[in-house]
Amino acid sequence: MGFVNVTNAHHGGCDQLGWRRKFGVIIPSTNTIVEPEFHAMSVPGITAHTGRIHIRNQVLDSDEAFQNLLLQIREEIGYTVDRIMTAEPDYMVMGMSAETFWDGVEGNRKFIKQINERSGGLSVATGAEACERALKLFGVKKIGVVTPYQPIGDTNVVKFFSELGFEVAAIEGLKCPTAVAIAHVPEAELRAALHKVNGPDVDALVQVGTNLSMIRLADEMERIVDKPVIAINAATWWMALRDNGVDDRLHGFGTLLREY
Repeated sequence: MGFVNVTNAHHGGCDQLGWRRKFGVIIPSTNTIVEPEFHAMSVPGITAHTGRIHIRNQVLDSDEAFQNLLLQIREEIGYTVDRIMTAEPDYMVMGMSAETFWDGVEGNRKFIKQINERSGGLSVATGAEACERALKLFGVKKIGVVTPYQPIGDTNVVKFFSELGFEVAAIEGLKCPTAVAIAHVPEAELRAALHKVNGPDVDALVQVGTNLSMIRLADEMERIVDKPVIAINAATWWMALRDNGVDDRLHGFGTLLREY
């Protein structure tokens, strides 16, 4: 299962719980789903250490409000990284997705560079790149997407995937009124949204928005629609594990973590 002992050079020893890798996880202070979902997918020797981006105004009921949330994130994220770095992590994981899709592929690459530089050279898993890797792995071309976003958020998601050569056949933005409200979306509503963006010509379904609880539903839906269903939290965690040479297979969270 790839149990590799990783020595932490910072203090000449090995973290007693994170003896393979310590992940620094960046999340908005309003997010209540991504942290427990990452923990649900934990493997021996990997520990996740969360820093929260202070969100002072979580209203998301318009495009303008959505952009205001991203401005808050950009102002605070550097300080969040600084706090996480005091735990001396080996790798960074982005536990929010809107910012990683913003301004398409170029925006994603700029974001990765920003975190890399602020953390002193650590690599980072982002939801956008994790979805990109997963879709290329599955060899799909046409996708259906579910988001919790306002239209401006959906536009940036479509821009990202389109620039990579994927066709977004349908996108369903749930327009959640606040950041915390994203976590309140019931499974039945998520299931209905996935069915809405599915179609006979769609090769895979993708869910973005790390505060939507989807890792177990995605696994269920794959059996129903008989095609890949990529939950962003599962994809991001998969990318983080595989980037660090951790090849443990996890069941109950979709095809990615079970088979790749």
